[in-house]
Amino acid sequence: PMQQIAALFEQSSGHKAVLSFGSTGKLYAQIRNGAPFQILLSADDKTPLKLEAEGQTVTGMRFTYAVGKLALWSSQNGLIDAQGAVLRSGQFKRLALAEPKLAPYGAAAVETLTTMGLLAEVTPKIVYGENIAQTYQFVSTGNAELGFVALSQIYTNGKLGSGSAWIVPADMHAPIRQDAVLLKTGEHQSAARALMAFLRSDAALAVIRSYGYGHD
Repeated sequence: PMQQIAALFEQSSGHKAVLSFGSTGKLYAQIRNGAPFQILLSADDKTPLKLEAEGQTVTGMRFTYAVGKLALWSSQNGLIDAQGAVLRSGQFKRLALAEPKLAPYGAAAVETLTTMGLLAEVTPKIVYGENIAQTYQFVSTGNAELGFVALSQIYTNGKLGSGSAWIVPADMHAPIRQDAVLLKTGEHQSAARALMAFLRSDAALAVIRSYGYGHD
């Protein structure tokens, strides 16, 4: 979604956004170590709050740009049913999820498995991706038959791109509130402030919703 938003932003403003992708935990560490990012689009709301408390952000600029949705996905058609019962059947060898200490979607996956009473049972089958992109890769290449990914990775224009999926009910894990924050490095950058504003525009929100994200 952000690649599409960046292209629309460039068309409308003339500013070019250079994107860097990674787990929220790793991006946080890079910011603390002086990486020249001007904006953080976090996959949670805790990391921007932490950066704010540490004086790394511009006061009053933080907002929720999307509410993430978790999905159990397989690249195989028909493997996953609409209730996620495949998790109880045990008819799989590997279950991929993002490292929960680094990636909010991984933490939500662990919460979901705990809510279902299945965490201990499936733990021997879990393979961890260092971020949600690597987790998606494990499933798309068949290295894991199924995995917990962001709905936005498998959903576009209001429908599932391929394979089979279960959209995890929101009450099975804490809300995945995703906050944007302007970092101190971007405080005096007009392009950074313009992008923060553009993220709240109708054009950006339309892209965000088209990938299955919720919004406040």
